[in-house]
Amino acid sequence: MNHIGKAMLEQKDETMKAKLERIAQQQNLKVTDAEFAEFLDSVDELSHFRKMFKYPKMSDLPKVDLNLVDAESDAIYLCGNSLGLQPKDVQEYISEELDKWAKMYARGVHGHTNGKMPWAKCDEFVLDTNASLVGAKKCEIAVMNSLTINLHLLMYAVHSQVRFHGFDPEECVVVLQPRQNEHCLRTEDILDYISQNGQSIALVLFSGVQYYTGQYFDIPSITACGKAQGCIVGWDLAHAAGNVPLNLHEWKVDFAAWCSYKYLNSGCGGLSIVFIHENNFDSYPPALWGWWGHEAESRMEMTNEMKFPHDCSAYRISHPPALLVCPMIASLKIYEKTSMQMLRQKSKLLTAYLEYLVNYYFGKMSTVLKNPIYCEVITPQDPEQRGCQLSLKFSANFSDVYDQLQKRGVVCDMRFPDVLRITPVHIYNSFNDVRRFTESLIDSFEQLSSGEQQ
Repeated sequence: MNHIGKAMLEQKDETMKAKLERIAQQQNLKVTDAEFAEFLDSVDELSHFRKMFKYPKMSDLPKVDLNLVDAESDAIYLCGNSLGLQPKDVQEYISEELDKWAKMYARGVHGHTNGKMPWAKCDEFVLDTNASLVGAKKCEIAVMNSLTINLHLLMYAVHSQVRFHGFDPEECVVVLQPRQNEHCLRTEDILDYISQNGQSIALVLFSGVQYYTGQYFDIPSITACGKAQGCIVGWDLAHAAGNVPLNLHEWKVDFAAWCSYKYLNSGCGGLSIVFIHENNFDSYPPALWGWWGHEAESRMEMTNEMKFPHDCSAYRISHPPALLVCPMIASLKIYEKTSMQMLRQKSKLLTAYLEYLVNYYFGKMSTVLKNPIYCEVITPQDPEQRGCQLSLKFSANFSDVYDQLQKRGVVCDMRFPDVLRITPVHIYNSFNDVRRFTESLIDSFEQLSSGEQQ
């Protein structure tokens, strides 16, 4: 077990704030000391993974002010919730397949069945690790398409599907809302609604981690409640896969889908993955058929009679794109060197460290900076109800804050109407990244409060 893991397991009943203060005190430091970030990085046994990614420099960023930063220093990249960094091995994997396509020794079309990664089976090379990351059996997942297409195939893009079948989304789709003056849904409210209305609900569909607030929903409890009422229960795991621990098979989730370009670092437009519980293989055959969903052994016989394999691969529509599999392989090989348990331990401490510094310097009740601008964390305080991301609201115009951060080399993103999403990712971000972000936000607030927009 690594040092961070040991620190997390000591005194389990501690709040994350108390845990950080205890660790700092043991080193004769304060949580706000720069040396504390350096210490945490020095004992982080996952820190070497950062070197396996291409980390952008300040000079790479389009809106950075080079008068404010060192051009050759690392950017402050806290946007893995939107686009994960590129693994360094991606180019090698892609080049190998391009080379196989181009050169005579591969005999062109024979690349489908030859080489280290035959194109016709390229998606099979990423099934094991993808299944492990989400707690699924290999037979329960398939790598295909993009996320929204897969949600259509699994019955989503809900409003579109409801209209397509001749119904009014205003009448047929229920969107739960938080209580007044709250930002996140309460688990008890979700369970109460399903329990009281489940007999009239066909499909329960939630995001595993909510994109705007960063709330990590109680997937097993919501799934069990929905299924007890006879509902189909599905999950959009775009912001959950690779971010938080998942156990889809054990939780008896009916179906799920997620993308690979966020925490799975497979590049913009990267392949999506679908999960269908093995209990549903007979009950819910594919609604739309594609030739690649035919069993492999007799696919090329072209009998015009569909023969599905008894697994999730039956949902595949067409040939997997080998060049999009390559970035996924490069990323998953990094994940194979650790575990979601270790990543989660670091993530809890890393995000708590961000939360501590944000509240210390920028909280509404903070008097440290004596700056009229403040911010609020709308992501749940409970570390069990969040992943890597913290969502921040500001008393100043959030787009002005965003502009100032960009000038200082911070890469995050903003979501309307009024949130900045700050996401230190466990597999490549450091505690020093969080400290540097805090310093940049201090400078940004000072600039904004002075009224001198550069």
